[in-house]
Amino acid sequence: MHLTLDQLNAASQAEAEQLLDGLYEHTPWIAAEALRQRPFRSLAHLKHTMTQVLARAGTERQLALIRAHPELAGKAMVAKTLTAESTNEQGKAGLTECTPEEFARIQQLNADYNTRFGFPFILAVRGPRGSGLAKAQIIDTFARRLHNHPDFELAEAVRNIHRIAEIRLADKFGAEPVLGNDVWDWHEKLAQHSDAGHAEQGQLTVTYLTDAHRACAHRLSQTMRDAGFDDVATDAVGNVVGRYHADPSVPNAKTLLTGSHYDTVRNGGKYDGRLGIFVPMACVRELARAGRRLPFGIEVVGFAEEEGQRFKATFLGSSALIGDFQAGWLEQQDADGITLRQAMQHAGLCIDDIPKLKRDPARYLGFVEVHIEQGPVLNELNLPLGVVTSINGSIRFLGEFIGQASHAGTTPMDRRRDAACAAAELALYLEERAARDGDSVATMGQLGVPNGSINVVPGRCAFSLDLRAPHDTQRDQLTADVLARIEHIATRRGLSFRLEETMRANAAPSAPAWQARWERAVESLGLPAWRMPSGAGHDAMKLHEVMPQAMLFVRGENAGISHNPLESTTAHDMELAVRAMQRLLDDLASLDDGAARHDVAAARHP
Repeated sequence: MHLTLDQLNAASQAEAEQLLDGLYEHTPWIAAEALRQRPFRSLAHLKHTMTQVLARAGTERQLALIRAHPELAGKAMVAKTLTAESTNEQGKAGLTECTPEEFARIQQLNADYNTRFGFPFILAVRGPRGSGLAKAQIIDTFARRLHNHPDFELAEAVRNIHRIAEIRLADKFGAEPVLGNDVWDWHEKLAQHSDAGHAEQGQLTVTYLTDAHRACAHRLSQTMRDAGFDDVATDAVGNVVGRYHADPSVPNAKTLLTGSHYDTVRNGGKYDGRLGIFVPMACVRELARAGRRLPFGIEVVGFAEEEGQRFKATFLGSSALIGDFQAGWLEQQDADGITLRQAMQHAGLCIDDIPKLKRDPARYLGFVEVHIEQGPVLNELNLPLGVVTSINGSIRFLGEFIGQASHAGTTPMDRRRDAACAAAELALYLEERAARDGDSVATMGQLGVPNGSINVVPGRCAFSLDLRAPHDTQRDQLTADVLARIEHIATRRGLSFRLEETMRANAAPSAPAWQARWERAVESLGLPAWRMPSGAGHDAMKLHEVMPQAMLFVRGENAGISHNPLESTTAHDMELAVRAMQRLLDDLASLDDGAARHDVAAARHP
């Protein structure tokens, strides 16, 4: 029989500790300490409490926990002295059936890892889906993590231990993340399509209107139909649009708009954008299965383009929905000289219909988007979900310091006009100045000395600036300080400079009422509502121009890396994202139409 939360909450301390025995390898005190904070409202609440217990315990107790774990395919496995839980996990990953070559490789990795870090390698070998990683995936991860910084690797080991405990806890309670598994599987199927030249290398790349892109649109359309959407179509820019109609008894029902993009960067990850399509799709499927209609419609949009990988323009899909598709974009060319117009015509899209895609904001309640975080914050906090407070505003520049090229051997240090040193000084200032705000970020992503030589003091140094902050006033103050410092550096060093602003995007603060709905949804799962800005741009930025919007972030694995093949999340976290969105829909359904209209008016006229 599986455990229940009621059973756990009602048990004595000793009985409850026994019920949770085996979650953390030979380390029962974590569960014991967490149990003193009963009652638990959900398994997510219990999981988070245990992560907090270990976080407060300090490094020495964390190291003791790590060292309580057996090596992968190590002596304990050979001697058959693993715990039942570890035996099950290593068996599911096929580690009990290694070839001699695989076993030798793992043994060498174990030795190298222990020499470098002083503790065994920890990996949740049942993986993000819970069904087990392949041996090749385990060996590749082992080899990659061998090069991490020791402090980072200790934290990564602890995070994997929590993942192991999460899976073991789900086994005890019979809590299979059914919806999360489905969403995970949908991602895997969509990732089968990749652009020519990348697919052959095992890379995921889906750029606008390629064959792979159109195959993705077709698969999304079919999945929406299977999920029970009433209407599914591909529009004039390639957006895949699924609509689930409102309760027919509600007159003049409005619609909730949601979705994200299905294109990718080159050699990117499976979840960026696509998670925001599949999570609401799962919600609609469950409504359709239950034969339930809400007092508002749901429109899920798989935006065809957001990343700007094939053509210079970005946010093509969401721009069309707000009437901001620029006719001049049609003449942009890709690397092969194909214009956007030609690509759209080849794909069978009707360019003349693009103006018809503009949505009337009066018919919509607002826009919500679910997105993988694309950063390390939630991962470091051991939190599965985060509520976005604002999408950062940004300004970009291309610049150059201009000094005097001179002989590296004969020019004294106090007589140099070194352009590279000026750029280096600026880079360090960016780091220090942005950190003052706590949530501003500043990056010099490009830095180069044109025609530089090893024995020449750099006379020119080109650089880029990317300045971002959650609010425009904060961004503008950061920018003003950076520009002032550039002038100060140039004057003091006897240099000149040039600077060109290349992009400016306003911040998109979340509408308070909609942010509050996400917060209530997360808290209903037994989790704290962690508030955080988004440093990356999203389709929600465009919809923000015409209607209230708010976003939910989902934790990424592998330190939250994104735009990278290592981008990942778990079926359990995706399950929580679906549950959170279901709660938001229920919350919204409880409002009468007048309250919904009030939300829209307040967001437009704060």
